[in-house]
Amino acid sequence: MKLTKIYSLILLFLVAGVSHAQDGETEARKPGHTNENKFKQLYTEFSSPNQYRSASGAPGPMYYQQQADYKMDIRLDDKESVLYGNETITYTNNSPDVLEYLWVQLDQNVRAKDSKSPLIEGSGAAPAQQASKFVNSYMGAGFDGGFKIDHVKDTKGNDLSYTINRTMMRIDIPAVMQPGDKYSFNIKWWYNVVNHTIDRARSGYEVFEDGNKGYVIAQFFPRMAVYSDVEGWQNSQFWGRDEFALPFGDYEVNITVPSDHILDGTGKLANRKEIFSKEMMNRFEQAQNAYDKPVIIVTQEEAEAASKGFSAATKTWKFEAENVRDFGFATSRRFIWDMMSVKIGDKDVMAVSMYPPEGNPLWEDYSTIVVASTLKSYSRMSFDYPYHKAISVHAKGQGMEYPMICWNYGRPDKEGNYSERIKYGMMSVIIHEVGHNYFPMIVNSDERQWTWMDEGLNTFVQYVAEQDFGEWYPDAIAPNKAYPSRRGPAKNIISYMAGDQDAIAPIMTKGLNTYNFGANAYSKPATGLNILRETIMGRDLFDHAFRTYSKRWMFKHPTPEDFFRTMEDASAIDLDWFWRAWFYTTDYTDIGIKEVKKFYVTSKMNKEVREMIAARGISESDLPPLVYLVEEGSEDFEEDMKVKTLNDITTLQQYIMDNVSPEDRAKMKSPKYFYQVTYDKPGGIPMPIIVEYTYSDGSTKRETFPAQIWRKNDAEVSKVIASEMEITKIIVDPDEETADIDTANNSWPKRKKLGEFDAFKEKVKN
Repeated sequence: MKLTKIYSLILLFLVAGVSHAQDGETEARKPGHTNENKFKQLYTEFSSPNQYRSASGAPGPMYYQQQADYKMDIRLDDKESVLYGNETITYTNNSPDVLEYLWVQLDQNVRAKDSKSPLIEGSGAAPAQQASKFVNSYMGAGFDGGFKIDHVKDTKGNDLSYTINRTMMRIDIPAVMQPGDKYSFNIKWWYNVVNHTIDRARSGYEVFEDGNKGYVIAQFFPRMAVYSDVEGWQNSQFWGRDEFALPFGDYEVNITVPSDHILDGTGKLANRKEIFSKEMMNRFEQAQNAYDKPVIIVTQEEAEAASKGFSAATKTWKFEAENVRDFGFATSRRFIWDMMSVKIGDKDVMAVSMYPPEGNPLWEDYSTIVVASTLKSYSRMSFDYPYHKAISVHAKGQGMEYPMICWNYGRPDKEGNYSERIKYGMMSVIIHEVGHNYFPMIVNSDERQWTWMDEGLNTFVQYVAEQDFGEWYPDAIAPNKAYPSRRGPAKNIISYMAGDQDAIAPIMTKGLNTYNFGANAYSKPATGLNILRETIMGRDLFDHAFRTYSKRWMFKHPTPEDFFRTMEDASAIDLDWFWRAWFYTTDYTDIGIKEVKKFYVTSKMNKEVREMIAARGISESDLPPLVYLVEEGSEDFEEDMKVKTLNDITTLQQYIMDNVSPEDRAKMKSPKYFYQVTYDKPGGIPMPIIVEYTYSDGSTKRETFPAQIWRKNDAEVSKVIASEMEITKIIVDPDEETADIDTANNSWPKRKKLGEFDAFKEKVKN
C-alpha cells in the first residue's frame, strides 16, 4: 500500500467523522435541480445526427450539395470604372427536394443608394469624420452602387420573372426542379466600381498619383445562394459584415480590359500564349522551375513604362476553373508580376504576387516567399493544396480572399521605408488571406451564419504558419528570434475575455450580432484551438483530428457540430466541456491558489481523529494501524515533528516490513513534507491546473491536473503533495497557457503588491 493510500484512509475517516457529527442536526432540505454540470454532454446544444451528417462528424451516406456552373463575359471600362457582365448559370439540384424557385445573391446592392445597411447601426455625433463619409451620410450625394440588372432570361431568350429583395434576387422558374434536374438561365448586368480606398469596400479600385487605377474585383457577378440540408436556402441578407455562403461549380470567364493591363485571377489562364509576350513566356517557364526565389515576369521598369500609355485597345483574358466556389481577379497597367514554384505533395504549385511600384521594396522582397511558406504550412496542417496557384495582390488597405487569389495591405512610404509594424502586418495578412484558400474556399463553411468557422480556424492555422515562417526564414525576421504573432498565444486574448460582459458575445453568435468582431470571430476561436493543441490535447492528437476534419470536409459544407464532433471522434478526447465553455458562453478562465497547508507525519493521534472516534463511540484500538498528519501551527503540532522522518513512525514501518518486499522497499521514496494545496476557480471555464513547484534547493517540477478535476466541484479542489524537499513556491499556469485573466491569485506565497514608487523602480530596473 502506498503512502498516499494510507493518507487517503485517514481522510476517509475524517470525512466520515464530520458526516456522523452532523447526523443529528436539522438542516433545510434543498430543492432538486437539473444537470448543470459543466462536463455534461452537448446533446442539448447539438442537432441529432442524421443521414446527411453523421454522429462522427463526417458527411452522412445521403449528404448532398448543389452545383452552380458559370460562363461569363466581363468587360471593364477603365476610364469610367464601370464593369459590364453577361453570365449563363447552370444550376444542378442534387438535393432530394423539389425546388420552386432559385435565390441569387446581389452583394453589390449593399452599396446601392437605397441600401438599408447604413440604417441598422446606431451612431452619435462624431467630433471628426472623413469628408467622403460626411458627404454620403448627410449631403445626399452618395455613391451610385449596386447591380443594374438589364435582364434575366432563359436559354431561349424568354424573360424570367424575378424579384429583388435588397441583396437577394428570387428567380421564379417556369417549372419546379425535381431532384437531379439542371436548369440554365442568363443574367445581364452592370455596376459602378467603387473606389475602395474611400468606401472601405471588399473590392474596387484605387487611384495612383499618375491617374492609373489598380482594380481588385470580387462579388462582381450575381452568384447562386447555397441550398443545404441545414438551412434550406441560405438567403440571409448581406449587411456588409457577414461574408458569403456559396456552392461549388466550374467557371469559364472571359475578361476584357485595356490591352496594356496585367491581369490574373481564379483559374487557369487558357490563352496564355496569346496574352504573354515571348519574354514573359520565357520568364514564366523559368518561374516554373524556381523553388528558392521568385522570377520577375513583369518588371518594375516595364510596369512604369506601361503606366504612361493609357491604351484604348483591349485584350481578353480567358480563365477556366474547376470546383471553385467563387471567382476574383485583379488588373492594372501598374502591376509588377512575379512567381515561383513550391512543392506541395507530389506536384508543383505557383506562388504568385502582383503589386504596383508603390509596394516596393517590401513586396518584391517578401510577398511571394510568404505565399510559398503559407502553402507548405497549411498543407501540413490540413491537406495538400489542390489548386495550381495562389496569388497575393497588393491593394491599399485591403485584406480579402477568393479562390486562388487574395489582396493585401502593407505599403512603404514614398521613399520606400517601412517600419516593423508595416512589414509584419503585410506578412501576416498575406498568410491569413492565402490561408483562406483552405478555409472557407475549400472547407466551405457558411460565413454568413458562422463567421468563426473560417476566420477563427484560419487565424489559428495562421499562427502556426507564422511560427513556421520564422523558423524557415530566420533572416526575414531578424533580429527577432520568433515571429511576433498578434493572435494565437493565450495571453493575448486576456484583455478581451476580462472585458465588460455586456459587450461580449459567445463565439457561437452570428457575426453580424457580435460586439468586438475581431476578437470574437478571429482571436478567441484561434486561441481556443491553440490551447487545445498545446495544453489539452497535445500536438499529435490535435493535428490528426484537425487534418481529419479538413479532409472530411474538403469541397463540402461543414457546420460547427461537424467540426466539434470530428475533433472528438478522431482523438478519443471528450471535449464537450471545452466547446460549451469556450464557444457557447462568455465565461473566462481564472484559477488561483486559495490556501496551502503544511503537514508533518506523527504517530500521535490528532484532534480530528480523536473527535471522530469520540463521536462514533469507538476507541483507538478499534482503528486499523494509522499514520497521522498534523498541520503546522495546529494545537497538535510540536516542533520536534519537523526533524522526525518516516522511519520514526512505528506503525508505518511495521506495515512496510510486513507487506512490502525488500526489493520494493529499496525503491520507496521517503517524503518528509506534506502539503494540501487548495485551488479555487473564480472563473467559469474549467481548465487544466498547470502547477510549477519550486523547492528549497532551487529546483522545479511541473504537474498538470486534467480539467476533469473540476467535474464534481466547480468552485474549489484540493490536492495533497508528498515531497522529500520543502516547497518554497507554487505557481499556477506559469507559462500563461490557459488565458487566465487574473494572475494575482496564481502564486503562493502571495505576491506582495508594490507601492507606486517601488513599482516605478522595478519598471526602470527591467
